Amino acid sequence: MLRSIVCALALLIAVPFAAIARPAPHADLWNGKDIAWRDVRSGISESAQTGRPAIMVFHTTWCSVCKRFRLLFKNPEIVAASKDFVMILVDADVDREVNGIFSKDGNYVPRTIFMDANGKVSNTLVGRDRQYPHTLDVDRPDELLALMKRARGLGGTAPKAPPSTESRT
Repeated sequence: MLRSIVCALALLIAVPFAAIARPAPHADLWNGKDIAWRDVRSGISESAQTGRPAIMVFHTTWCSVCKRFRLLFKNPEIVAASKDFVMILVDADVDREVNGIFSKDGNYVPRTIFMDANGKVSNTLVGRDRQYPHTLDVDRPDELLALMKRARGLGGTAPKAPPSTESRT
């Protein structure tokens, strides 16, 4: 059921925004100078178009745990690993609809979700906390790095070729 919702959401929001790669609000707080954070609409579209898996991080600006978690994204290994993914940053207070769609186990933050390029959310790439499985260690990069390494093969589709610019006569 959730996969169907995610796929439908991806189709509905990706098509109108397919050509626009927009940075996510608050990306500057999450090391936006080194990590290409996208908003959810352009991020899902980019993932589908490139075949790269996505990592969605749900946060709020007031959350003290989120503030600690965002420091991990300054870690050079996390920065390097992020290049293999479409990084999507979602403010759970601002984008309540998306937050609700991706909250089958709760609306807690921070919440980190791994998704393949077809829009399927991974139920195996999760943290150690059984009650809040999409919560990761916010103080050390090890858990996030291990999940990123495992997730590299989640692409799901081959990258699509860019449209031809040749004129046909």
